[in-house]
Amino acid sequence: MSNSLLISTRKGLMIYRRTPKGWKHKSTHFLGSPVSVALADAKGKTIIVALNLGHFGVKLHRSVDAGATWTELAPPQYPKVEGGEKDDKAPALKGIWALEWAGPDKPGALWCGTTPGGLFYSSNLGTTWALNDGLWTMPERQKWFGGGTEHPALHSICVDPRNSNRVAIAVSCGGARVTTDGGKTWNVGSHGMRAAFMPPDKQFDPDIQDAHMMVQCPAKPDVYWTQHHNGIFRSVDNLKSWHEITAPVSSFGFAVAVHPKDPNTAWFVPAKKDEDRYPVDGNVIVTRTKDGGKTFKVLKRGLPQGNAFDLVYRHGLAIDKTGKRLAMGSTTGSLWTTDNGGDAWKLVSSHLPPIYAVRFA
Repeated sequence: MSNSLLISTRKGLMIYRRTPKGWKHKSTHFLGSPVSVALADAKGKTIIVALNLGHFGVKLHRSVDAGATWTELAPPQYPKVEGGEKDDKAPALKGIWALEWAGPDKPGALWCGTTPGGLFYSSNLGTTWALNDGLWTMPERQKWFGGGTEHPALHSICVDPRNSNRVAIAVSCGGARVTTDGGKTWNVGSHGMRAAFMPPDKQFDPDIQDAHMMVQCPAKPDVYWTQHHNGIFRSVDNLKSWHEITAPVSSFGFAVAVHPKDPNTAWFVPAKKDEDRYPVDGNVIVTRTKDGGKTFKVLKRGLPQGNAFDLVYRHGLAIDKTGKRLAMGSTTGSLWTTDNGGDAWKLVSSHLPPIYAVRFA
């Protein structure tokens, strides 16, 4: 059972600790700086933190003593191309969107997802990074484009618990890809997704799908869930195909969480899409299915109803290993937790900076 929460916000990394009286603020790090994502090991001792400082670029920091001290690391860098920085084709790191451990058989190894759509690997706790050439040089990548960002964003990394060399990634807008050889080669993993915003003849093109977030069930790794720009999709055959699910309230959203033991149970946070992007009717809700998407229950107990503008980003919903405890953070700085699968939510704080990501540690 996880007893710590890493809260990545526009004004720093907040660490909360579970106490007999509920979740309490423990410490703040990088105060005033936008923290896009953070990752901790199972013991919460080693923490990797990514910052996006705008004009000053992307920064990366590591702690091996639970945040008592920090070491700045060189962030991933794209290789130069002929023509140098003035060449329009020269890639540049715009942001770090995802950090994941590479597997229990690869201690200290990390995957990193970035904008403009590149995947990096580190074998030494982020000290050095290597661009995954197999994905970056794939011809289909030329079809990718940005969704809510100017450039494609690689935001989801799923390391298969059965084999750490099998890794699935999702990109906005580039669909899903999967490797079975540790990243040497990649195959499409988004057949069946539908992009309603594209012309009819392009809607089912697997290379341009806007998957907002993709998760894999640890106990049943053949099952994946995706919150797409225009719907919910589920794969039960190891990413060979996806089928669309009729979503209640709204088909738009960013976040999705899957129960670690039950592949039929998943949670979503719907909203009004595109230029609106706020809760439908001003009501913050979470929807949950327990039967693989056949039916949903709307969960709202403890969440603001009416005149609310909380949006939950793709990494703003987290679930712990028990499957009972979830945490959710919003763009208005509200943080909620639940110990009963979402039947009732408890407000931890309503005055944090805008929250980009939450994670149990």
